[in-house]
Amino acid sequence: MAPIPEIKNFSGRTAAAVAILALCLGCAAPSKLIAPPKGNQGGSAQLPVPLSSFRQTGMASFYASDQTNYVTASGETYDANALTAAHPTLPFNTMVKVTNLSNGLSVVVRINDRGPYTKRRIIDLSKAAADQIGITESEGTEMVEIEVVSSGEQK
Repeated sequence: MAPIPEIKNFSGRTAAAVAILALCLGCAAPSKLIAPPKGNQGGSAQLPVPLSSFRQTGMASFYASDQTNYVTASGETYDANALTAAHPTLPFNTMVKVTNLSNGLSVVVRINDRGPYTKRRIIDLSKAAADQIGITESEGTEMVEIEVVSSGEQK
């Protein structure tokens, strides 16, 4: 028979601190804030803010043209001609204004996918959206600012 491991006693202060922490975490109300994407190197996002105030600056790219029949994370089939985009954390159907910082052109897109999965990028645009703000004319990426126009519903 294996020996039973010895259980070490917590000091009174440690036990009290653990109990208070557990109580606080258990009583915390769920937040309606959106946190910046994790691992977002090169892009900058503000600290968690209400969705209506969400702004983020970083690199944008667009979906490759060979994405036909691709099913997005929201369950829709990707349409290169639709004004849609992928974002790591914003709820699906959120409308986002994307402004190309090099030329000032803007487009409003609907979030219907997750991504981008490449470091240093904050949003992937459909081909149509990228065309409207001049990203397809450049090297395929541009610095942009994104801001929520209207919140969507999470699916």
